Amino acid sequence: MSIAALFSTDQQLPDHYLHMDEIEMKKRITDIKQQMGDRLFIPGHHYQKDEVIQFADARGDSLQLAQVSANQHAQYIVFCGVHFMAETADILTGKQQKVILPDMRAGCSMADMADDQQTMEAWEQLTSYFGDTLLPLTYVNSTAAIKAFVGKHGGATVTSSNAKKMVKWALAQKQRLLFLPDQHLGRNTAVELGISLKQMAVWDPIAKKLEYDGNRENIRIVLWKGHCSVHENFTTENIEQVRQHHRNMKIIVHPECTYEVVQQADLAGSTKYIIETIQNAPAGSEWAIGTEMNLVNRIIKQHPDKHIISLNPFMCPCLTMNRIDLPHLLWTLEELQRDHVPNQIIVDENIAENAKLALDRMLAQS
Repeated sequence: MSIAALFSTDQQLPDHYLHMDEIEMKKRITDIKQQMGDRLFIPGHHYQKDEVIQFADARGDSLQLAQVSANQHAQYIVFCGVHFMAETADILTGKQQKVILPDMRAGCSMADMADDQQTMEAWEQLTSYFGDTLLPLTYVNSTAAIKAFVGKHGGATVTSSNAKKMVKWALAQKQRLLFLPDQHLGRNTAVELGISLKQMAVWDPIAKKLEYDGNRENIRIVLWKGHCSVHENFTTENIEQVRQHHRNMKIIVHPECTYEVVQQADLAGSTKYIIETIQNAPAGSEWAIGTEMNLVNRIIKQHPDKHIISLNPFMCPCLTMNRIDLPHLLWTLEELQRDHVPNQIIVDENIAENAKLALDRMLAQS
């Protein structure tokens, strides 16, 4: 296990919070924030609901928020995001700080597609094929246990912003790399570096086999068969519809989208890249955005001078991100006010040490 989740039945959300008036909940949260002052810090991921993000002391991507949290003197870090993000925050913050996830059900389907047992089995099989020519890289959207595995085996983490730099770094260390857990980010990044699709294989952790037709000696990138359940739902059909009905509209997508979608889009980049591109675009410009719906709706509200739509009009927000809501946030803060810490995320020291190695190798390239 990558964490010891210290909670018991009395730490489940009491039913009465679900029936509270929204105005009252917002007032209570505001009051508690004022009363706790510097003892409390609330980082909020870009994909959070508006009702939650309004109370965030900092907004950003997962690694950025973990780093910001580490620079705080707050006793309590109430992380409004998902499980792996809170783990990273616990790894980077001080021992005197406590990282709390308001709802333990707020996970990430992509991160859950690679566990430590599967990864060890894959590594054993792949190294039997390729020997000591393989280096592991993992997207920061992975569990602490996977980060630790990668760190222990000489690899590093990557973000969607620096993936190109880190893949290039990895291939300077070893002839081949294993990219976890998002095959689409790995594939799109490798293609951008001029690596052919014919030089990429896919490891299926369920079937425990390498998906590849041809001579294994030609493989440079082994992609883990994982994906983001939100970004994989953007399709080339969505792009065709936009091209047909909005001829002046530019399409910008996240690199967690499929290779086909990224190739047909006008621009692709991290969440930060998408936000900044729209911010810097001229008034009257038209955009279709292929990323999480809470963020797209927020961008639309923030830029009324531009015509912005979701690339997929039927896209739902990230369901696990939406686990964090006003009732869970208020309950968490009221528990802390009573000096009771619910849902604390604690990463095992050995796992944290190796995971930090992977993070530090990435940061050394920044």
